Amino acid sequence: MTVPGRRSSTFIRLLRSGFTDPSAAARLLDADALAAVRTDPVLLDALGATADPDLALLGLVRLAEAQPAEELPLLLDTLVSAKPLRDRLLGVLGASEALGDHLARHPRDWQALVTYEAADLHPGLAEFEQGLADAHDPVALRVAYRRCLLSIAARDVCGTTDVAQAAAELADLATATLRAALRIATAAAPEDARQCRLAVIAMGKCGGNELNYVSDVDVIFVGEAANGTDEGKGVQAATRLASHLMRICSETTVEGTIWPVDANLRPEGRNGPLVRTLSSHLAYYQRWAKTWEFQALLKARAVAGDEGLGAEYIAAITPLVWQAAERENFVADVQKMRRRVVDNIPAAQIDRELKLGPGGLRDVEFAVQLLQLVHGRSDATLHSGTTLDALHALAGGGYVGRADAAQLNDAYRFLRSMEHRIQLYRLRRTHLVPEDEADLRRLGRSLGLRTEPVAELNKAWRRHASAVRRLHEKLFYRPLLDAVAQLAPGETRLSPRAAGQRLEALGYADPASALRHLEALASGVSRKAAIQRTLLPVMLGWFADSADPDAGLLNFRKVSDALGKTPWYLRLLRDEGAAAENLARVLSAGRLAPDLLMRAPEAVALLGDAGGLEPRTHEALEQEVLAAVGRAESGEAAVTAARGVRRRELFRTTAADIIASYGTEDSPAEEDPGALVDRVGDAVSDLTAATVAGALRAAVRDHWGETLPTRFAIIGVGRFGGHELGYGSDADVLFVHEPREGVDEQEAAKAAQTVIAEMRRLLQLPTADPPLLIDADLRPEGRSGPLVRTLSSYAAYYRRWSLTWESQALLRAEPVAGDDDLGRRFIELIDPLRYPVEGLGEDAVREIRRLKARMESERMPRGADPTLHTKLGRGGLSDVEWTVQLIQMRHAWAEPGLRTTRTRQALAAAHAAGLIPTEEAQVLDEAWVLATRVRNAVMLVRGRAGDTFPADARELAAVGRYLGYPEGRVGEMLDDYRRTTRRARAVVDELFYGS
Repeated sequence: MTVPGRRSSTFIRLLRSGFTDPSAAARLLDADALAAVRTDPVLLDALGATADPDLALLGLVRLAEAQPAEELPLLLDTLVSAKPLRDRLLGVLGASEALGDHLARHPRDWQALVTYEAADLHPGLAEFEQGLADAHDPVALRVAYRRCLLSIAARDVCGTTDVAQAAAELADLATATLRAALRIATAAAPEDARQCRLAVIAMGKCGGNELNYVSDVDVIFVGEAANGTDEGKGVQAATRLASHLMRICSETTVEGTIWPVDANLRPEGRNGPLVRTLSSHLAYYQRWAKTWEFQALLKARAVAGDEGLGAEYIAAITPLVWQAAERENFVADVQKMRRRVVDNIPAAQIDRELKLGPGGLRDVEFAVQLLQLVHGRSDATLHSGTTLDALHALAGGGYVGRADAAQLNDAYRFLRSMEHRIQLYRLRRTHLVPEDEADLRRLGRSLGLRTEPVAELNKAWRRHASAVRRLHEKLFYRPLLDAVAQLAPGETRLSPRAAGQRLEALGYADPASALRHLEALASGVSRKAAIQRTLLPVMLGWFADSADPDAGLLNFRKVSDALGKTPWYLRLLRDEGAAAENLARVLSAGRLAPDLLMRAPEAVALLGDAGGLEPRTHEALEQEVLAAVGRAESGEAAVTAARGVRRRELFRTTAADIIASYGTEDSPAEEDPGALVDRVGDAVSDLTAATVAGALRAAVRDHWGETLPTRFAIIGVGRFGGHELGYGSDADVLFVHEPREGVDEQEAAKAAQTVIAEMRRLLQLPTADPPLLIDADLRPEGRSGPLVRTLSSYAAYYRRWSLTWESQALLRAEPVAGDDDLGRRFIELIDPLRYPVEGLGEDAVREIRRLKARMESERMPRGADPTLHTKLGRGGLSDVEWTVQLIQMRHAWAEPGLRTTRTRQALAAAHAAGLIPTEEAQVLDEAWVLATRVRNAVMLVRGRAGDTFPADARELAAVGRYLGYPEGRVGEMLDDYRRTTRRARAVVDELFYGS
């Protein structure tokens, strides 16, 4: 009759003990197998102390029910009387469903947890070998392996060993298992064993004595013939043994599998032979190996088979590992490896990735290994395959700051503990943090987080991952600053040689100059130097991500020298999250943007303003320029002010383009290259128009006051009229005037000629600002014709003499400055010429095609590669533009959408009108956008215009980075360009030439 009350009391006690399903737990406690201990308070308290009390109780009931009747009392008596056994057994049952299953299948294996001797607390390789000694077939080996794993897990969950010790024990168990598997394979094929010597080299985490609970065991096999056997037959025998060893460990049996043995780190990977001789290994590493292979060999350790051969292999490859940093391609390889490769991680998983995600285990391991490769060639204390040992050695040698190393050590231990406990639950290979609340609760409790396990776990995980992300870059660069700064007593600094080696490894071509820049920026005790020491570790990392880190650092020093005494500059970089990264990208992307910035360093403020990089409207630009001109006292001063605005706005445009093309840590690169091209074209064209308007106002005011004797308009043509100007484009224009009432035509013409000459002079005056060249060569009769005509003169010329090419040139004519009404009437005059009613006749079409063919043969620069020339080359700008313009002249009279000066808009209108199929329109658009971006990139990188890819390797790499190609992929970039333009030329041949 007391059951309801008792049940209520038990229910509450179970709930307080951490059970999530007290009702189910109460039923399990009532199981017959636990009758002798169910009321023992010690048992309930011990269950409540486990990671998952419900799971632990279920596992205990299954284990008890599986015991032979005569052995059950021994289990229960030991459970309640021996605290070490109780903590170990219940701890394992509460953390690992898989090991609970093992104990239910092998109910006597719990006795492996009873002993509590010194050797049992910290077993080594010999103890594990002894534990596997009686296993003579794959099934028995799996059972014995799980029994040994049971003891490792017990020590781990009870805190007898820390995460590093547990990882080392797992590696020792793997070593013992490989030896046992080789013993079984040898017994199955004694003749093969007699014919060869086989050494098993552990790699990866096993080689580094830091294995996970469930992981591929990476190995390399080395074989030699033995006892006078032919080398070929000896290697074949070794290959059969190695293959059998792999199957023994990897194949699934009634007792499951152990782990996959992965030999893909061998020379040539899966394509290479499974077993090689020592001389074959060395020949490969000396001639063909890549940097990542030497990075992998950092952890190589002989673990099984022929000890002498294993020792020879390690002795032979060790010098090669530590000479890897001297290889010709080391810097490029390192830059590629340093960039995170997360493309293969599903977007839904990246935030749960412990290993490969941002701030994950791979960040720590890679950083440590890279620093080992750079500095280990001259410091043997760094020659360790174990991450935490190597990190400790790096800190001891001054290669990593002690505080940074301590933080990384703590973060790495926590993340590895999470990984261990996640894998231990079901003994499955995974690096994903679970999403299920119950799984997270178990995980948190297993790590000692008991109050709010899920919330505490997430908080601790994010904190440590954030520390890794923050320190990942700092780890490389902070010691470089310490090398040139005053350190606290007792701190160890990098030697100048070691600092130079590190800078070299990170892509700096002139480490000595880089160190001088760092010293100038960061030495001393001033507040400025202190802020620079905070900024530089991150800035150096951003510079190293560029194609020219040296230029980035030098430019940063120049800007800092110019602005260092202003109160806002360093505060902007320190406090405005995006400003510092934006500046680093701009300063290291080429010459143009830094040159513009150096002429007025205060423009750096644009990089910290949320809207600072947004292009300004044409109206706003013209208003500012005309206001500046109005305040100036002379024409020279007026245009200097206008050119100053142009310089600042060019910097705004280049900076926005670079940042959008490269992307930042918080904002990915712009995915639509067409949008980037349009943005630059509009911004530069609007800016040029405003500058020309300012120069016109200044020229008129200096000679005639407010009013010129003749109405005067400037018509933009070519890329200017099409809103397609690039950074290096001249301003193509036509000049038109109309005498005012009562003004003599000669006087009006002279005034127009004078104002043009004065505008050109003012815009090309030698100043710190880039000149603006005005080109009027597209006027009627070209250079032979008058520079400026009246509107009626244009009308007479076009009526009588106009050639087809002149009508074509007018397709992109648009008023840009001067008298609005005159500009509008000029457009009304030329519309019938560029959009002829009923379209072009066949004679005119043939003339355009003939002109285009002649231009292709005559105007291509000598020696230029026609497949890579962006303007005149195959499928380049000229091809696309002439094709679109021919369509406009044939069909714009009937299709209003084609009446535009912009190439891409006209192409889209032609497609919308059904004049170009979808695929062909896309091909032409892609080629035009790509060629335009290449021209912009060349100007950004070299600081001067060019129509072909640069020959210099660094400049070519910088063009590639702007176009979105990672380091080392310039060949792919050139191939892509050729492929894109080849397809475009095929469309041009069809649409333009009708072939």
